[in-house]
Amino acid sequence: MLWVSSIGLLALLAWCLSLYFVITKFEGTPKPGTPISADVGIVLGARLWNDKPSPGLRERLDHALGLYRDGTFSHFIVTGGLDSGGATITEAEGMRDYLVGQGVPEASIIMDSLSRSTYENLIFAQEIMRQHDWSKAVVVTHDYHGSRAADIAKKVGLKPVQVSVTESHVLNMAYHQSREVLAYTKWLVTKLFL
Repeated sequence: MLWVSSIGLLALLAWCLSLYFVITKFEGTPKPGTPISADVGIVLGARLWNDKPSPGLRERLDHALGLYRDGTFSHFIVTGGLDSGGATITEAEGMRDYLVGQGVPEASIIMDSLSRSTYENLIFAQEIMRQHDWSKAVVVTHDYHGSRAADIAKKVGLKPVQVSVTESHVLNMAYHQSREVLAYTKWLVTKLFL
């Protein structure tokens, strides 16, 4: 019994370490330095603090703003529903307000205020793209989240898969990378049934 338990524990450890390697080595797709262009940037949501983007979410939004100002895309889709932590507006609304405050015309921002997961973010964003006849998107998120976001984008049929990532200087990366191992595992199991 102890031998079987030890093998199971080693297999679990190997799985977690391999996923951790995939998560921490992801730099974006295509690789950094490769020019990308898109009709729209899909900014994946994260928590609001007092109805304003948290420091981590601001990092994603600022990265997306840089791409927008460089001409990578001309429109934003901001994603995310109502947080359970007492927010009175959705993540998407908080993101829109931040971008407008940074000089982005409100007409250039489309909100998905219903999604509650990365999978829903990309499914609902894809429907918004269809409604606007947009064919190419770049997904914007943090580097620790990028590999899973790219795999989900591929699964939902975004072509080409383009994910641009930013590093975080404000998040507890040990926590977020460890949590991402669990989230990625959950996604891979969920994907089997889609």
